[in-house]
Amino acid sequence: QVQLVESGGGLVQAGGSLRLSCAASGSIFSINAMGWYRQAPGKQRELVATITSGGSTNYVDSVKGRFTISGDNTKNTVLLQMNSLEPEDTAVYYCKVDYFSTIPYYRRDAWGQGTQVTVSS
Repeated sequence: QVQLVESGGGLVQAGGSLRLSCAASGSIFSINAMGWYRQAPGKQRELVATITSGGSTNYVDSVKGRFTISGDNTKNTVLLQMNSLEPEDTAVYYCKVDYFSTIPYYRRDAWGQGTQVTVSS
């Protein structure tokens, strides 16, 4: 089995910073990409940032210049550094891994349980 452990969420004032971390473990043969999604109450889940095993990154426009995603391939870990946080960033943040399993060998996704990020005005 594969599991994702997330940490780093919490309450922060507008303009502050948080760092989210996510570690994947289990029956992983290789990872194609990891990323962060978020979902605010009453809204659709949206992609925040992704990073491939080759280091290519992608961000939703609203966080560009404020958030930075990074990864460690040897540790199957992804970080999301969030700076200049705004109340609009308030959401549950979910880690996702796109990977190939070991037995059986096929491509699939796994999700973390989510961590709450709350930004006060």
